[in-house]
Amino acid sequence: MLKLLVCVSGGGTNLQAILDAIDEGRITNARVEWVISNNAGAYALQRARERGIDAQCLSPKAFESREAFHRAFVEKVRGLNPDLIVLAGFLVAVPPAMVEAFPGRIINIHPSLIPSFCGVGYYGLRVHEAVLAYGVKVTGATVHFVDAGMDTGPILLQKAVEVHQEDTPQTLQRRVMEEAEWQILPQAIDLIANGRITLEERRVRIR
Repeated sequence: MLKLLVCVSGGGTNLQAILDAIDEGRITNARVEWVISNNAGAYALQRARERGIDAQCLSPKAFESREAFHRAFVEKVRGLNPDLIVLAGFLVAVPPAMVEAFPGRIINIHPSLIPSFCGVGYYGLRVHEAVLAYGVKVTGATVHFVDAGMDTGPILLQKAVEVHQEDTPQTLQRRVMEEAEWQILPQAIDLIANGRITLEERRVRIR
């Protein structure tokens, strides 16, 4: 049984998608053991606690420096020793020490088709604002393994979503979540939990 740590910053809709998928049998051989947020007010923490899941806040604001936060974050996660770390709307850069401690065991969901509209500064509504400003006709979401870069790790799954002419950043964000993020993140977890993923340098093979 794969023990999951889900890291979130906000409402936790992707966390809810994971929990729903487990309940419905779309994710097997995995369970959410812990939820960590950098935001004490994140509704995701309440979602977790209502399910009896260990939910904790670890905020950079509580530390004298970002380096001190990174050390505490890595130490905390090492102590939990999850089988897989899922960044599900986690707006904090994962320190290199975390990647080194859990190689190939951290995945992230990003609300665009990487390598478009990703990297430093592209998060939340900013991604969808950039998509609309550029005028692309198709966007989507990507699940990728996390490496030391920003949205640069090997791609596990992607799903395309049509951009509508009348879209606002908010309507586009919602459609990307419903049609892509909430679909491929549970799918990726299920594939990993059932040993169907092989990582060969940058190429992810699904059996």
